[in-house]
Amino acid sequence: MHALIVLSHPGSTSLSHEIANRLGRGVKASDGGHTFEIADLMAEGFDPRFSAEDFAAHRHKGKPPEDVVAEQERIGRSDALVLVFPVYWWAMPGLLKGWIDRVFANGWAYDDSGEKVIKKLGHLAIHIVGIGGADMGTYERHGYLTAMKSQIDHGIFDYCGAPVVTSERLLEADGPDQAGNLEAAEAIGRRVFSTVT
Repeated sequence: MHALIVLSHPGSTSLSHEIANRLGRGVKASDGGHTFEIADLMAEGFDPRFSAEDFAAHRHKGKPPEDVVAEQERIGRSDALVLVFPVYWWAMPGLLKGWIDRVFANGWAYDDSGEKVIKKLGHLAIHIVGIGGADMGTYERHGYLTAMKSQIDHGIFDYCGAPVVTSERLLEADGPDQAGNLEAAEAIGRRVFSTVT
């Protein structure tokens, strides 16, 4: 099986990059000869801007842009999608949100052209790994975990029918010792296909 790890961080030597690599190592180390690919949105130069062409495709009045089709095909070759991102303002970075806005398009991820929304991604297992600088007490005290799960897990992926298997925050990323976060990332990678049949 194949996992697509989508990474959104501007620094090529960031903790987010290291966590994505460790996730991939975990996928490869798990039983079954699984493979992975890392899609580094910044390095690849993905344009997150929702254009007039995207809007026309959303309204079924035009074809989706070529870069969107290429991303949809890359997801289509995958059995699991893993998102790795730093938490900015208690949400995902704009680059990753723009990727979702454009790629998880009407007609491909879901279809709302009829009376009822058709969820089209029930086959795609989702794993969400947010990396935050605050501690768990801060997240719990202000309800940030609940808010992020409502926004991302439910608001995006449930709308498309894609089951969220993992939704974790690796916290205190600004701390001196990241060994625990790196070990947690590798463990998540080893579990990516443990629930997929």
